Amino acid sequence: QSRLVESGGGLVQPGGSLRLSCAASGFQFNYYAISWFRQAPGKAREWVSCISSSGGTINYADFVKGRFIISRDDGKNTNYLQMNSLEPEDTAIYYCASPWGDYCGSRDGQMKTWGQGTQVTVSS
Repeated sequence: QSRLVESGGGLVQPGGSLRLSCAASGFQFNYYAISWFRQAPGKAREWVSCISSSGGTINYADFVKGRFIISRDDGKNTNYLQMNSLEPEDTAIYYCASPWGDYCGSRDGQMKTWGQGTQVTVSS
């Protein structure tokens, strides 16, 4: 059974950093892209970033460009989202997801497996 488990969330002050991890199991991790989404209280879920199976394609939402870095370690079946210069507006539950195939984009309808999410709170 395909499974994704996020970790690394927490409380951080504005301007701080966090690194989220997404551990995969039950499927051939290196065959699939991985995406990150987030959902803030009272708001719709929004796409954050994705990385293709090879790592050769990486995309970011405009609101995180230059601040977040996505990466993957296929030897550990783990994907990472390094979040720097965090702002209160980044407060949300962050989810990783794997698609049907090697889709690296923002359409959540293309996602097959979702993690349970990890809470990120940016506050002084």
